Amino acid sequence: MKSVHLAICFSVLTCAADAVAQTKHVHVFVALADNATQGIAPVPAKIGNGDDANQNLYWGSSEGFKSIFGRSKSWRLEKAEANPIPEILDRRSYRHVTHDCVLVAEAWRGKNIHQCLEAFFLNLHDRRSDLTAFIGHNGLMDAPVAASVLDASAKSTDAIILCCISGSYFKPHLAALKARPVLTTEQLMYPGSFLLRDALEVWLRNGSRPDIRMTAARAYAANQGISVKAAAGVFSKLE
Repeated sequence: MKSVHLAICFSVLTCAADAVAQTKHVHVFVALADNATQGIAPVPAKIGNGDDANQNLYWGSSEGFKSIFGRSKSWRLEKAEANPIPEILDRRSYRHVTHDCVLVAEAWRGKNIHQCLEAFFLNLHDRRSDLTAFIGHNGLMDAPVAASVLDASAKSTDAIILCCISGSYFKPHLAALKARPVLTTEQLMYPGSFLLRDALEVWLRNGSRPDIRMTAARAYAANQGISVKAAAGVFSKLE
């Protein structure tokens, strides 16, 4: 009987461990827009201050990450941490209300965009998340990222990169890291966080990359007042 009891306990523990292992993890790196230090088309000063997350275009504005996910009925805020390190102004943790998924998002100072990109690539390299996302200006247009974090790893991981022309600029880095892109871009574009919000819903359902692309296209078309066909051209065709 003792051996049976131990077997049952082991089975319960194994099931519990499997349940924990099924939790998906998403990490989002947001490089705040910064007129002073980034090669971007200048935006109004109020939303282009890379040291002010609460007002920033990519974080605190109406279509920034904090606002979009704060209004979402699918994500519940679990923790908010101001200034966890000097380079990060805000870090927030969310849990999806129906899918077993935890999301951590960080607002990086605009002047620290390259440290943000290095952290993004390191997160992919170390397979710390099931999906790693970057939102902001394409800093690779301004200067290359440190190559020390770019080497191969065997375990699968996914990436979403919402910045201008990310498909071509990030492709060699993702290939070196053996990371699977699920949403990248082919044109100059506006990386509103509504794109990530909608894309994640499809990704969490194990939707295909074409489905993720068209979901993003519909969201972008509605936001920009253009056709879905034109919006689809913004995003890379990933089969």
